[in-house]
Amino acid sequence: MSVIIERLAIIGVGLIGGSFARALREAGVVKTIVGIGRSSANLEEALSLGIVDEITSDAVAGVSGAQMVFISVPVCSIPSVVAEIAPALSCGCIVTDGGSVKASIVMECERLMPPGCFFVGGHPIAGTEHSGAAASFATLYKGKRCILTPTERTDAAALELVNRLWLITGAEVCSMEPGHHDRIFAEISHLPHVVAYALVHAVGTADVEGENVLSYTAGGFRDFTRIASSDPVMWRDIALMNRQALLKSIDGFSASLAELRQRIDNSDPDGLAEFFTIAKQFRDGIL
Repeated sequence: MSVIIERLAIIGVGLIGGSFARALREAGVVKTIVGIGRSSANLEEALSLGIVDEITSDAVAGVSGAQMVFISVPVCSIPSVVAEIAPALSCGCIVTDGGSVKASIVMECERLMPPGCFFVGGHPIAGTEHSGAAASFATLYKGKRCILTPTERTDAAALELVNRLWLITGAEVCSMEPGHHDRIFAEISHLPHVVAYALVHAVGTADVEGENVLSYTAGGFRDFTRIASSDPVMWRDIALMNRQALLKSIDGFSASLAELRQRIDNSDPDGLAEFFTIAKQFRDGIL
């Protein structure tokens, strides 16, 4: 492929930002990639691994001359990062992100764009429990879904370019309204993470005759709770930024758990079989 982006700035060269950079570099569509972040050790590692060509801790300097800026930092920080770099953006620059909360971010970042610059909200549905530049890999997005969240203010050409780059990474791209995105992902992503954290917390603090209960865990528990090894700061921010939708999801889960508890308390074999069968059918339908 030929070069599409002469200069790409990545703010936050971790799993998401680093993998985006690697995929585009392997495809040959980006000439120069600038890595921007606070951790000098992580930036140096990104440089040594060939993920980026230049590194800096100065976001304003790093975005200078960039045609596109990809922001992959904790969601609570995205608007403040955009506010910081906005005065330094070149005319025509496109800013996009990889945050898993969209409504408040898109609204704020669109407002912050200087004339002639454009914001396109995005959310790649991919990841692992690992973080940092060394955790990134070029095929992270292959076959995964990436959701773009345009609004009435989104520039059509900017949206098309961001869409094209995600397709190049191997992602399947779709679009939806930002608020709709947040309600969906409160259910299928944010709720499972907080449930996993809550389960590990409950078991880890359980007092069973002085035993370390976690020392007896095997494959099932570890598979189910893998996502509780994710970055706590990232998930703190997600929980706060999508608070209202997540609270509704937690309430729905609590009601479902209460129903299950009642069937167990009532020694209701038919009710339990029905509950588990319905859940199994939903789960099997995913596969």
